[in-house]
Amino acid sequence: MDKVKTNSTNSADRRSFIKKGLSVAGAATATGLLSRGPALLARDGEESSGQLNKGDAAILRFLAAAEIIESDLWIQYNELGGIQDKETPGLGGGGSVRYTAALSNLDGDMPQYIHDNTDDEISHAAFINAYLVSKGADPVNLDYFRTLPSSRATGALQIGRLTNLMKLTVDTSWWTRYRSSKNNPDLDPTFTFPQAVPALAQGQHPAIPRNDDDLFPDDHIQAIANTAAFHFAFIEQGGTSLYPSLAQRVSSPEVLRILLSIGPTETTHFQTWHDKAGNAVNGGPIPPSPLTDPKDHSLVFPNLNNNPGGEDFQTNLIMPEPCPFLSRKFPVCSIIRPTETKGAAMGAVRALQADGLFIGQSSEFFELLRDLAEDADEANREG
Repeated sequence: MDKVKTNSTNSADRRSFIKKGLSVAGAATATGLLSRGPALLARDGEESSGQLNKGDAAILRFLAAAEIIESDLWIQYNELGGIQDKETPGLGGGGSVRYTAALSNLDGDMPQYIHDNTDDEISHAAFINAYLVSKGADPVNLDYFRTLPSSRATGALQIGRLTNLMKLTVDTSWWTRYRSSKNNPDLDPTFTFPQAVPALAQGQHPAIPRNDDDLFPDDHIQAIANTAAFHFAFIEQGGTSLYPSLAQRVSSPEVLRILLSIGPTETTHFQTWHDKAGNAVNGGPIPPSPLTDPKDHSLVFPNLNNNPGGEDFQTNLIMPEPCPFLSRKFPVCSIIRPTETKGAAMGAVRALQADGLFIGQSSEFFELLRDLAEDADEANREG
């Protein structure tokens, strides 16, 4: 991503991608999940906040964009590894038997969990955009940027994507950050939390099969499924922190209620995936651990109970350990971390970009995402 701007962007450079004639009844199409038509209006100028406080509208727009992005990546996971149905528009592809089986080695309920996580993110994006429209505020539509390629594996729909899941650099430091009893990123911003799977944080790794050649041999498709398991938790821990971080900046009690109601669902997702990722590195018989990807010998999933071992790595310690909070003069407390509000939205953008999710996206996409993040971070609670 181009260097992130630190100063507020001039309002003349702002861009809002809005569906023409959008109504509350059609607000679901503004998630970019249902409509791929050309009826997009790109207009310069400040986005309309309608009846909402400007800052509240900016926060909701950024969260709508984040949920649209989440929906896009989860739809790809569900097409190949989730339950295949049409419960919600956007769900269901063809499924990949071997990829689904590799995920199920981590937990037999993985396909159902992937399906439900996908359904949740679609609902979040649709709700936030519909709420913006109901208040006369501009929603977010990212259809214009659905240009990235799909997996060529059997089961994947051949449509344009917002996100890339085939060249990921997965930060697995969330594993030790939530287990640390001594350090909190809010109080120790320069502290480096160890990676659970150092190899995933280097290079570029597929989290879905790129084509049918990736389905074999067994250990290779298992390594792809293991990568996905750690990526699931990486994505959801971001939402777990983002909602309480931005909630500190809203003014409206109703908007605060929205953030405090959606945020905890992200936490339940994270807790689920935290548990399942542990099954990829717990030394169990299926899958074997440590596991080395036979097509990428640099990618190794260690048995964390043996190496490096210790409480910060033990696979069944998935509850957030009490840690310093607000100040070290207080007793340690089990919390969501981080929740520092300053720069929270831009921090989320940087993390997603570093993950490789947007490899291949246009500079225009990054400009829009930065602008949405800047607006959200500039919001201040009134009163």
